[in-house]
Amino acid sequence: MSLAAYCVICCRRIGTSIPPLKSITYWRDIRNIIKFTGSLILGGSLFLTYEILALKKSLTLDTQVVEREKMKSYIYLQTVSLDKRENYDTFSTVDVEDHECAVWLLLRKSQSGDRAARLQAVQEMSETHHWQDYQYRIIAQACDLRTLIGLARSKESDLRFFLPPPPLPSLKEDSSIEEELRQLLASLPQTELDECIQYFTSLALSESSQSLAAQKGGLWCFGGNGLPYAESFGEVPSATVEMFCLEALVKHSEISTHCDKIEANGGLQLLQRLYQLHKDCPKVQRNIMRIIGNMALNEHLHSTIVRSGWVSILAEAMKSQRIMEASHAARTLANLDRETMQEKYQDGVYVLHPQYRTSQPIKADVLFIHGLMGAAFKTWRQQDTEQVLTEKILEDEGRYTTCWPKTWLARDCPALRIISVEYDTSLSDWRTRCPMERKSIAFRSNELLRKLRAAGVGDRPVIWVSHSMGGLLVKKMLLEASKKPEMSAVINNTRGIIFYSVPHHGSHLAEYSVNIRYLLFPSLEVKELSKDSPALKTLQDDFLEFAKDKNFQVLNFVETLPTYIGSMIKLHVVPVESADLGIGDLIPVDVDHLNICKPKKKDAFLYQRTLQFICETLAKDLEN
Repeated sequence: MSLAAYCVICCRRIGTSIPPLKSITYWRDIRNIIKFTGSLILGGSLFLTYEILALKKSLTLDTQVVEREKMKSYIYLQTVSLDKRENYDTFSTVDVEDHECAVWLLLRKSQSGDRAARLQAVQEMSETHHWQDYQYRIIAQACDLRTLIGLARSKESDLRFFLPPPPLPSLKEDSSIEEELRQLLASLPQTELDECIQYFTSLALSESSQSLAAQKGGLWCFGGNGLPYAESFGEVPSATVEMFCLEALVKHSEISTHCDKIEANGGLQLLQRLYQLHKDCPKVQRNIMRIIGNMALNEHLHSTIVRSGWVSILAEAMKSQRIMEASHAARTLANLDRETMQEKYQDGVYVLHPQYRTSQPIKADVLFIHGLMGAAFKTWRQQDTEQVLTEKILEDEGRYTTCWPKTWLARDCPALRIISVEYDTSLSDWRTRCPMERKSIAFRSNELLRKLRAAGVGDRPVIWVSHSMGGLLVKKMLLEASKKPEMSAVINNTRGIIFYSVPHHGSHLAEYSVNIRYLLFPSLEVKELSKDSPALKTLQDDFLEFAKDKNFQVLNFVETLPTYIGSMIKLHVVPVESADLGIGDLIPVDVDHLNICKPKKKDAFLYQRTLQFICETLAKDLEN
C-alpha cells in the first residue's frame, strides 16, 4: 500500500509540475521509484525462496517411516508354491493397525495345524460382512488353496474374497478359439481308447476341419456329416463344432493321463476363454464345467486349477439361481475340497443338498435315478402347467421349482444328502449320441454303482428313488452289490426304495417299438423293457426274493393316464400290473408316465406321500 501511495504522489507531482522549470525534480522522482521498487522485488524474491525451501524441508519424510507404511499397505509373501503352503508359516510378525488385527489373526488361524481351527477361521471369514474392500483383498491375496476353496464352498461368502482370473494369453496370430480347441483335442492320445471316445474325437476333428475350410473360403462337404449341422446352425457352424470338441473333451477328461495333457497344453485357460465367451449358452458352460469337474478328481491338478482362476468363476456360479449351473459348480468345488470331503463325485453324479459346507450333520442319503430319456434335473421338476410357465412365477421357488428334491425335500429334511444321477439314454438307435454304444441295463448298473460308491454311497443309510427304467437299474445295482464284498455296505445300509412307474414286468413302449422296429430301430435299453425279455424276468424274480430277504421297505406309484409320444402316438407306457413289484404299497395316480414323478405343488399327494415314506423309513436313523 505504501509503495502504491508513494507512486501516486510522485505521479501527481510529475503531472502538475511545469516541465521547463522542474525537470531535475522529475528525474529524481523517477530514480527514487526505481530504487524503491527494485529493493522491494529483491526482498520479496529472497522471502519467497526462503519460504519454498522451508516448505520443502517440512514435507520431506523419513524413508523408514515410508517403508513401514508400505508394509501395512501391501502383502509380502515369500515365493512358496501352493502345494507346499499348507505347512508353511507365512506369518511371523506383522506390523498392522489395531483395527486390522482381526483380518491377520483369521488368516493365521486359517493356516493352523489344527483342522478344527482352520474350519472355524473359514466360517468366521465367510460370515463377516462389515469389512472394507481392501480387507477382502488382503484375504484374497494371502490365503492358501485350502482356505480359498473353503470360502468358495461357504454359503455366506462375499465374492470379494476371490481375485478375478489372471489375464488370458493372447490367441496365436491367424488363429481362432475353434482352431485352438481342435489343436488341443488333436494333442490328446488317440489310440487304445473306448470306441465312443474315438467316435466323438474323430467327429469333432472332422467337423472342425470342414468348418475351418469354410472359414478360409472352402465349401462344406456335401454328403458328409457337416451338411445337416451347417443347415441346423445356419450361419454359425462353429457353434456346433465347439460343442463336438467339448463333448469329446468331456470323454477324454474321464482319463487321468489325458487330464494332465489338457492342463499341460493350456486347456484350463482355453476353456476359461470359451466359458466367458458363451455366457448366454448354458449348454456350452455346463460341458466346460463337466471337464473341469473331471480334472478336479485328480488332486495333483488342484493347485493348477486354482492358479488359473477357476475358483472365482466357480464361486460365482455357485450363487446362480439356475439349479443346473449351481450344481455343476458345486460338484467341481466338492472335488477340489479335500479339507472336508473324502468323497469324489464323478461325471454324472450331482449333489443337490448340501451344496455348501454345513454344520448340519448328514445322517442319510437319498438317491434319485431317472429313467429313459430323463436327466438328473429335468426329470424331478414340478409338473408343468400353463399357469407356471410365465417367467415371473419361474423365478419364485415357493410357487414353482425346477428340481423339487433340491428345494422342497432339502428344506423338509435338512439332515439328508440328496444326490441325483445322470446317464445317457435313447429310444432309438437313430438318435443315440454314440452309434457304437450298446449299453445294457447290466452294464449301466455296474458303471453307476462304481461312481456312487466313490461318492460315499453306502457309508450312511440309503433310500433309492427311481423313475421308469431307473428302477430297473436300482434293482440290478443292488443285486450286483450283493455279489461283491467291497460293495456290502451299500446293501447293509439300504433302507427303502421308491418306484415311480417302473416296468417290472415290461412296458408297452417296448412292444410298440418292436412292432415298428424297421422304422424306429429301438435301442438296446428299449428292447430290454419288452414283456418277453428273459433278462427282465430274471431280474424281477431275483430281486423280489432278495428284497424280501433283506426286508427292504418299498413304495410303488403308477400312472393311470396315457402319455403322448410325439404329436400322434398315445400310449399307456407302464400299466398297473407291470408296476406291481410284488411287495410294498401300489398307489395309482391320475397322471401320465412323464408326470408320475412331478408333483403339481408341494402339498400335492404325490410329494407328501413320498416325504412321509422317507421320514418313516429313516425315522430311527434321523433320530440318532
